[in-house]
Amino acid sequence: MNAPQDPGVPGTPPDPDVSGTPLDPGTPGAPPAPGTSDAPPATGSPGASPGAGVPRVPGNDYGVLSPPDAGAWEPHLTVSVVIPARGRQDRLDLTLAALAAQTYPSHLLEVIVVDDGSAPPLRLPEIAPERTRIVGTAPGRRGIAWALETGTAAARGEVIHRMDADIVAYREHVETHLRWHHLADYLVVTGTLRFTAAGGTPPTPAEVRAAVSEERAGALFEEDPDHGHGWIDELVAGHRGFRDAPSALLHRVHVGATVSLPAALLREAGGMDTSLVLGEDTELGYRLTQAGAVFVPETRALSWHLGTTTAMRRPVEVRRHNEPFIADRIPYRRTLRTDSGRQWLVPYIDVVVDAGGGARFEDVRASVDGTLAGTLPDVRVTVTGPWEALGGERPPPLDDPLLDLRLLHGQYAHDGRVSFAGRVPATSAPAPFRFVCPAGWVPGAESLDMLTRRAEKGGEGLLLVALDEDETGVLAARLERTAAVARALRVAREGEQLDDVIAELYGVTWLDAESWRLLPAARAYPSWSTDRNREAARWRATAEARARETERARSQIAALRAEVRELRAAAAKGRRDTDRWKEKAEQRRLEAAALHRARQRSLLGRAARRLRGLTGGSR
Repeated sequence: MNAPQDPGVPGTPPDPDVSGTPLDPGTPGAPPAPGTSDAPPATGSPGASPGAGVPRVPGNDYGVLSPPDAGAWEPHLTVSVVIPARGRQDRLDLTLAALAAQTYPSHLLEVIVVDDGSAPPLRLPEIAPERTRIVGTAPGRRGIAWALETGTAAARGEVIHRMDADIVAYREHVETHLRWHHLADYLVVTGTLRFTAAGGTPPTPAEVRAAVSEERAGALFEEDPDHGHGWIDELVAGHRGFRDAPSALLHRVHVGATVSLPAALLREAGGMDTSLVLGEDTELGYRLTQAGAVFVPETRALSWHLGTTTAMRRPVEVRRHNEPFIADRIPYRRTLRTDSGRQWLVPYIDVVVDAGGGARFEDVRASVDGTLAGTLPDVRVTVTGPWEALGGERPPPLDDPLLDLRLLHGQYAHDGRVSFAGRVPATSAPAPFRFVCPAGWVPGAESLDMLTRRAEKGGEGLLLVALDEDETGVLAARLERTAAVARALRVAREGEQLDDVIAELYGVTWLDAESWRLLPAARAYPSWSTDRNREAARWRATAEARARETERARSQIAALRAEVRELRAAAAKGRRDTDRWKEKAEQRRLEAAALHRARQRSLLGRAARRLRGLTGGSR
């Protein structure tokens, strides 16, 4: 998805006001412009053979790469640190002072500060990297997304390192980022933030530069014990350093305070969405995922964040503001897409049905209608075919050789979820999935939902559903993960089959049509979908009925559990009563035995006295 632009405005912002020293390729000692450098090309750079020498990272397992230790290598990539800023000159001064003490070679580094309408305007401080300049956003283009778009348009670096204007980076921060980008051209590296506690006198820019130069940046501030990115730490730790994180999670760690990526990858993903005023970093992270990016949370790229973020201070309000825009653009956020019958800017799955090659109107219609009547609402259908052939002089309607195409166009021309294309694009970005359905095969009501859930659970890049087989081979439907296809296209070598590359990087699984409820049109259509709205209503009614049944079952279970608790309590009381009666019975037995012994002793005593009396009397 390209960043939205103002009507009539070119995609590149107009030349902004510039101050400071630019990274001029003609200046002695400065790096050449990208593409003219005498240095070895970056891995996978344009001009190289497709996939030649490009490391293959399976999923997000960046552990297959071995970055060099800081200071033990020779960099050659140019980097532009882009800093959007509005006011707070004092914090910007500290940010630039820390960047002035970085270990990354100064002739490969430029810093672009984008003044987003500050009053008074921002100025270049005395302590700043040699190649630092300030550019301004154009009138009417305010906000962090526009500032970043302006800064990246002015940047000359092969890598864009976005940094906030309240960040104090440790000495090796930039170098730690850049050592990854020298290994592959599709990595997105995020840094690690420590948040400063409130209060106290901040250090001066000179003190910051000295501390960073002497590797004492950790002692510059006191850490805030109550604020931090603990949720990111939990995500990273819970997925083996994020190496086995699923695609649906990758964008969540893309917070903009300090993140770097190749400039070409940023352009390929579409740049910033300038229609967003908050959440622009999360949305860009989502599109980078669909471009096949690998996300590297670099724990050694340390920096201080001066104070807390707006999201930390006003989390409920930020969440309330962002949810509608995030729901519209990021299909992975399934919990935000619970409204039935809604259409969204970015669909969850793009279903492709080919109407070319003599496909019959009835067969294509069966596949399209079956898709649209499914339980997965955020679906877009793309019907491919030679639509350009429909123009020009029209033959008699019933003898039209393109009649089937014309009928299809008339059937769906005004359906908002159906579009027409001459060919299938390389990927379905920004949609995270594409389902290629042969004409005449109909997905069941739950097929697409089941298949996407299966793909998310297993992490495969491709699911193949075997539909039929003849002497020419197996006819299959395909569920493609957009990120996997994009990655495979990036690293595939000349002559390699794309499916083989996807299998190597993400995995491929074969499934059967019956289990996943795909049927030929003759068996599935039109008996069940003569009225699509009625069919959707029937499924909704069925779902609601089952929900009521579930609720009744839950109530019954709760009642049974309460009854079991009562029975257990009664049984426990019975056991206590039994034990008490046993104890009383034992006491009675002991008392009876004691009385019996006492009586025996009394009888024996009387008998003895009588005997003595008899004996004494005879004497």
